[in-house]
Amino acid sequence: MTVEVSPEQTQMVESAVKGEEPVKLEETAAEEKKAEVSDGKYPSSDHSSAVVERSPSFKEESNFLSDLKESERRALFELQSKLEEAIAEGNLLKKDSKETDEDFSIWGVPLLPSKGGKSTDVVLLKFLRAREFKVKDAFDMLKNTLRWRKENKVDSILDEEDIRDEFGKAGFINGLDREGHPVCYNVLGVFQDAEMSRIVFGSDEGRKKFLRSRVQLMEQGIKELDMRPGEVSSLLHITDLKDVIGLSKKEVRDTIKQAVHLLQDNYPEFVAKNVIINAPFWYYALNAILSPFLTQRTKSKFVVVRPAKVTETLLKYISPEAIPTQYGGLKRENDNEFSMEEGRVLELTVKAASVGTIEIPALETGTTLLWDFVVLGWEVNYTAEFVPSDEGSYTIIVQKGKRIASQEEPIRNSFRNNEPGKVILTIENSTLKKKRVFYRYKVISA
Repeated sequence: MTVEVSPEQTQMVESAVKGEEPVKLEETAAEEKKAEVSDGKYPSSDHSSAVVERSPSFKEESNFLSDLKESERRALFELQSKLEEAIAEGNLLKKDSKETDEDFSIWGVPLLPSKGGKSTDVVLLKFLRAREFKVKDAFDMLKNTLRWRKENKVDSILDEEDIRDEFGKAGFINGLDREGHPVCYNVLGVFQDAEMSRIVFGSDEGRKKFLRSRVQLMEQGIKELDMRPGEVSSLLHITDLKDVIGLSKKEVRDTIKQAVHLLQDNYPEFVAKNVIINAPFWYYALNAILSPFLTQRTKSKFVVVRPAKVTETLLKYISPEAIPTQYGGLKRENDNEFSMEEGRVLELTVKAASVGTIEIPALETGTTLLWDFVVLGWEVNYTAEFVPSDEGSYTIIVQKGKRIASQEEPIRNSFRNNEPGKVILTIENSTLKKKRVFYRYKVISA
C-alpha cells in the first residue's frame, strides 16, 4: 500500500490522557490500546498517521488549595503553623547551628509561610504526601532534609564539576516526556568495567562520590522544574540496568540501598514514574531486598521492563523524536539536521507479511529530501527509490534492498533531485507480527 503524506500531515496529534491507574512493580507486558487517526483515505488497519500514544497516566496530583480534601487543607495549614513557629523560635535546625535566611528556603523556594507563596505550599505538600498527610512525620522529614542539606552542602553541589565530569555518563537529563516532565536517565551499565567498578565501589571515598553524583543529578533535574501550582514539579526517571554489575558484591548492594534511602528520605514526590529498563534476572532479587525499605507510594511509581519491551514501553511516556537512538528513538546527540521543532513524527503500521510505503514529494527541481525512520522490533527489508514525475524518465535506486535484522540507530538518508518526482521508501514485513514505523522527513529547497 502506498501512502502519500503532505507536509501538513506532519503536525503531531495531541495524546489523549487516561484516568489515573495504579502501576505495580511488575514487568510491563500488555500493550496499551492506541488511538488511531485515519486520514479518511486509507483503511485504519494499515495507514500512516501522526503518532498517537495513550500512555498510562501519571498526572501530578493537584497543588491547588481548592482541589485538596478538607483534611488535606487542614494538614497543610497545621504544617505551615509548625514551620512558622519553629523558624521563629530558632529550632528548625540543630541548636548549635547558626540559621540564616538561606536555611529557610529549599530548591529556591522560601519556607517561611508568611513570606512564601503558592510555591511554598507545593513544596510542603510534597512532604505531606510522602508521609500520608501525617503532619508530625512530614515536619520531621522536612527538618531532617534541611539539616542533611546543610551538613552536606547540597546547595552548592551543582558547582562541583569534578563529580559531573566523572559520573556524567552514568546519569543525565535529556529532554521532556509527553506531559512535560524532564527525563532523567540513570545508566548504571557504565560501571561494568572491572577497574571502574573497583574505583567507584571499592573504597569509602568512591562510594561517597557515587552517592553525591546521584544527589547532584536530582538537583540538576529539580532546577528545571516549576514549583507553582498547576506546573510540572516532578521528573520521569529511566534507570537502565543493561550490563550492570550484579549482586555478587556486598559493597554494590549496600551502596544501592544507601542511594535509595538518600533519595527517598530527602526528595519526596519528585519522581512521577521510575521506569526500570533492561532489567536482568537478578534485579528481582534486588527488589526483594529493597522492597521493605520503600513506601507503598514509592513502589506504585515503578515500572519494570524486560529488554525486548524497552522501546515499546518508553513510547508510552516519551514521543519518538525525544527518545535517544540507543533506546530505539530518533533523538541523536548534537543533531544539526532535524531540530525538535522539525522533528514531528508520523507512524506507519505495516501488517504481518505485507509491505508498507512512504512517499516524500519533490515538486521542485534541485531540492534535498531528508528522511529518518525507525521500526519497532525491526526484522524488515528496506529499499528507497526516486520516481520522476515524467514517465519517460528513469527511476533512480537510492537504497538497494537491505535486510535489517537488528538496528540500534535509526535509518537516515537523503537525496537531491534534478527533476520533479517523489522518493518512495518501501518497508517489507515478512514476519507474522505487525510492525510500527516511526518516521519524519523534510524537503530543503535549493
